[in-house]
Amino acid sequence: MNQSETSGEGAPSRRFALLLLFFVASGCAALIYEVVWFHLLRLVVGASAVSLAIVLTSYMGGMCLGSLAFPRWVSPHHPPLRVYAYLEAAIAAFGIALLVLLPLIGKLYLAIVGHGALGVVLRAVICLLCLLPPTILMGATLPAIARCLNTTRSGMSQLGLLYMANLAGGVFGCLLAGFYLLRLYDDTVATLFAVSLNAGVAAVAYSIASRDRFRAVDASKLSLPSLADHRIVYWVIALSGLTALGAQVIWTRLLGLILGGTVFSFTIILAIFLTGLGLGSSAGSLVARHVRSPRAALGWCQLALVAAIPLAAHMITAELPYWKLNPDFAHSLFQIFSHDLVRSAVAILPATGLWGASFPLALAAAAGKGQEPGHLAGGVNAANTIGAIAGALLFGLVMVPAFGSSVSQQVLALLAGGSALLLLGAGRGSESRREFRIPRALAATAGIAALAILMIQLVPPVSGRVIAVGRRAHDSAVVLESILFAGEGRTSSVAVVDYPSTHSRSIHVGGKVMASTVAEDMRLQRMMGHLPVLMHPNPKTALVIGFGAGVTAGSLVVHPEIERIVICDFEPLMPEIGGRYFAAENYNVVDDPRVEVVVDDARHFIATTREKFDIITSDPLDPWMDGAAVLYTVEFYEYARKHLNPGGIVAQWLPLYETDGPSLKSELASFLAVFPEGTVWSSHIPRNGGNDLVMIGQDGPMKIDVDRMATRIRQNPRLAQSLADVDLGYLITLLATYFGRGPDLTAWLEDAQINRERSLRLQYLAGFSHEIYEEQEIYRAMAAYRRYPDDLLIASPEIREQVRARWSQ
Repeated sequence: MNQSETSGEGAPSRRFALLLLFFVASGCAALIYEVVWFHLLRLVVGASAVSLAIVLTSYMGGMCLGSLAFPRWVSPHHPPLRVYAYLEAAIAAFGIALLVLLPLIGKLYLAIVGHGALGVVLRAVICLLCLLPPTILMGATLPAIARCLNTTRSGMSQLGLLYMANLAGGVFGCLLAGFYLLRLYDDTVATLFAVSLNAGVAAVAYSIASRDRFRAVDASKLSLPSLADHRIVYWVIALSGLTALGAQVIWTRLLGLILGGTVFSFTIILAIFLTGLGLGSSAGSLVARHVRSPRAALGWCQLALVAAIPLAAHMITAELPYWKLNPDFAHSLFQIFSHDLVRSAVAILPATGLWGASFPLALAAAAGKGQEPGHLAGGVNAANTIGAIAGALLFGLVMVPAFGSSVSQQVLALLAGGSALLLLGAGRGSESRREFRIPRALAATAGIAALAILMIQLVPPVSGRVIAVGRRAHDSAVVLESILFAGEGRTSSVAVVDYPSTHSRSIHVGGKVMASTVAEDMRLQRMMGHLPVLMHPNPKTALVIGFGAGVTAGSLVVHPEIERIVICDFEPLMPEIGGRYFAAENYNVVDDPRVEVVVDDARHFIATTREKFDIITSDPLDPWMDGAAVLYTVEFYEYARKHLNPGGIVAQWLPLYETDGPSLKSELASFLAVFPEGTVWSSHIPRNGGNDLVMIGQDGPMKIDVDRMATRIRQNPRLAQSLADVDLGYLITLLATYFGRGPDLTAWLEDAQINRERSLRLQYLAGFSHEIYEEQEIYRAMAAYRRYPDDLLIASPEIREQVRARWSQ
């Protein structure tokens, strides 16, 4: 320690061990905050690609500002450990404050929100106001603690180990939040746990600082790091941050496709990425202490990335999808998660280790005797963070949607080669004045270019099979006859598969079938559109959530009384692809003049739109897919109800497959909490099983006027044909798909866990059950509570008797 007096031979090592523990706890708290704040802000500003980019930029931008501002605003005359204690205490205070303020800010946002450019600006302002204060404090902790060290090789090596400790804490915090705190509790409990860590660190650090005899530093004896002297090092560590975050964006997306896309899959991917950075930082810290030239070692790390990035890309796209889990363990969650962890680690640990090693090596390369350590640590950290922000935005919003993952990863490898060239192509001049020598530079350029060209050949395009079936790619039983389209959109990967042998076609999103032209799927999609319209006395406007193949939205087209149809989907590719490959089935819905397509997160759109509708039909992604459970919450259904005109009707898809009883109960009970008289309908004929149900709720008492429905069908040949095409041509057959309603299912749902936005209980229940197929057992359990709806139908005695006879079959 260079700024406090310590007594006893082992005091410095004991003190450094305490600093390591501080950073482990601080890193754990920071990752918990990140998970919680990202979730809470997604509820405010939405989960569209633009919104998530704004949240990420605000978070990392604050970290960058903290690293830059701290050494300039806080004099080195202050005891560093006491300053660090103040920072940790302030972070804890903001943790509590945001837990209370974010819901209030959300209400304010909903009151004044606009769409278009104004809406984007408002989202940015909210994210900046919420995230900048605490993240500036987080970014300041590294340069603050750096002042407890010196800028010798040994000191910078210790600073690298502190960075490693922070990452190790982040790994623990990521796993703790994803698999325990948020799964069993909620945002409040998770936040309070993180707050207790910050508060504990602050208390212990302050106590130690109070006992130290601090010897103020003579600022005149310290020099500030010169950007001119080490400009190349700062550029290289910025490019390292750019390639690291760019790769994280791409690999998270691809691995999510392969592992299944649950909240647990993404937790595992993040934990492995952080583990690699931590292990690399530990190794880099040791190398920085002993290597002759940290600058050269940093260059060799970048050169190694020229090989590591393509190798990781090859593993992820060409090898990992086909690694099979032993069938004996296929139903063990522990074995499934272990298999996912090993696959992720094999692919990305080498590259992440090199990125992790780059940070302490950059610190050592930029360090000089007598430099102010806070400025040095803050500058290197800020450069790395600026690069990371650029990488996340560039590859997440531009490169992957425009050019695909394969080209994007090739660009990453070339950028790493450029970083290596900046350092390894330099001559042997002094550290402060290196000049490029032409022969050496040409040789280095040729060598690095040859290696890069050779290695990027290993990066294969993402196969259509992986895009279409994701985690099932290894299964030979899954036959894809003809892949008509496979592409990567702004937020999702989309594929269209044709089956000439069965005259059917399917559209896949995120590695899973989203919709198809198979008879039962077509019936479900038509029911989602026709049933609520036929039940409504005078429908004029409709909102469709989730485009899919466009069949549900297209079902509304055949109703001439519908004057306006709004379709909301968060992936821009969906309307384009659905319109191209499913035009016959969806009646060219995207070209209908009554239709408006809105590209937005559905929860954000329905919470912020000023428009009300007569019909809202929601067919989102499966609830086990990360982020989708928010569209199955009580709050979402409350927003839907508020945006219904009087007598309006909501229809919601309810999957019975890839789920278990508790998950299904949570979905159904959450819907019935808002629509207690809601009804359930089955798309399976005969009604003795099936994969899907439709929930229907109404703003007001529900009554079904059978005579009015019959008149509409009789007077509308297109409607009659649309129903007949899916074996619902007889009104009695359509009514017989009725399966039950809320009051009848109360006893069965007694132990259901309600899905709310602050806990998202369904996300974790469904994430554990997405490999379970109990649809028949669930169907039979619900059927035991089925009762004939004698008071629901408005019909003649003759029609009632026909419906009862058909329903009881």
